[in-house]
Amino acid sequence: MRRVNGIAFLTRVAISMGGATTTTSATQHRLVHAAMLSTCSNSNPLWFTQRLGDRFGLSKPSSVPRCAGGHMCFSANAAASAAQEVHPHVKSLPQDVVLYQYEACPFCNKVRAFLDYYNIPYKVMEVNPINKKEIEWSDYKMVPTLKVDGEQMVDSSDIIDKLHRRINPENTLNSEEEKKWRRWVDKRLVHVLSLNLYRTVSEAFESFDYITSRGNFSLYERMVAKYAGAAATYFVSKKLKKRHNITDERAALYGAAETWVDALKGRQFLGGSNPNLADLAVFGVLRPIRHLKSGKDMVENTRIGEWYTRMESAVGEPARVGV
Repeated sequence: MRRVNGIAFLTRVAISMGGATTTTSATQHRLVHAAMLSTCSNSNPLWFTQRLGDRFGLSKPSSVPRCAGGHMCFSANAAASAAQEVHPHVKSLPQDVVLYQYEACPFCNKVRAFLDYYNIPYKVMEVNPINKKEIEWSDYKMVPTLKVDGEQMVDSSDIIDKLHRRINPENTLNSEEEKKWRRWVDKRLVHVLSLNLYRTVSEAFESFDYITSRGNFSLYERMVAKYAGAAATYFVSKKLKKRHNITDERAALYGAAETWVDALKGRQFLGGSNPNLADLAVFGVLRPIRHLKSGKDMVENTRIGEWYTRMESAVGEPARVGV
C-alpha cells in the first residue's frame, strides 16, 4: 500500500508542477505506469510489468539507397537481392513488415536486431503507451507486435522463431546451446539490465530521458513521464533487487557480461564465425543501453566490448524503411 501511495504522490507532484487540475490525475497516473515501458512483452516480462499495472564479421551492401534519417529505402525485390548477397542461404523474404514497438523496449530491440541482420526491410509504428491507438485493431495489446504480409506475430522469441523458419526453411532451428542462452537473455539478462538503468536517481533520469525522447509522447507527457516515472522506478527497483536476489546491480551486470563472454569459448560469436539467434538476442537487448552510463560502464569494466563491436559490424545498418 505504501508503494501505491508513493506513486500516487509522485503523480500529484508532477501535476502540481505542471499546473494541471485534479481532473487529469487518472491520466497522469496511467502515464507514469506507461512510461515504465509496460506492455513490452515476452515470456518473462520486464520493466516492472507485474508491479506497475497496465501499460526497456559481415557487412551490408554499401550501395543501398537511403531515405531521410539514414534508413534503408528500397523495394522488396531489391531487399531480397541484398539479403541473399549477405546471407546466401536465405530462401525468401517477407514483402510487407510492420513492427509495432516502443523504441527502448528490449524485446522490441531483439526483433529489430534480427530484422537488421537479415536485411528484412520493416516499417516502424511507434505505439503511444497511453492510449495504444496504434494497436487498437489487435486483441493483443502488448509490444512487440509484428505484421508480416498481413499475418500478426506476437512475443519476441516466437516472432523470431517464425521468421527464422520462414527465411531458413532448410536450417535446423536452435541448437541446445542456442536455446539455453536465448532463455538466459529473457530470464536473467533483462532483469539485470533493468535494475542498472534505475540504479541511482541520476541514472533513472538518464534512462527516462532516453525513453521519452524516443517514444510516442507529447511534450507534456514526456515531462511528466520523465520526472514522475524516473522517481517511481527508482524506488520500485529497490524492491526488485530483493526479488531477484541481487545485492550489487553493477556487479550483477558485469557478471552477466562476463558470463556471456565465457559462453563464447573463444569463438567470434556463439554461432561460430557468424552470429546465431542467441548472439542477436543479447545484442538486441544491450543495444538501447550501450551509450547510457550503465552500458558504458559495462563495456569499460568487462570483456564484452570486442564481441559487441563485432556484432555491430555483423548486424550493420538498420533495415528500417522510411523516416
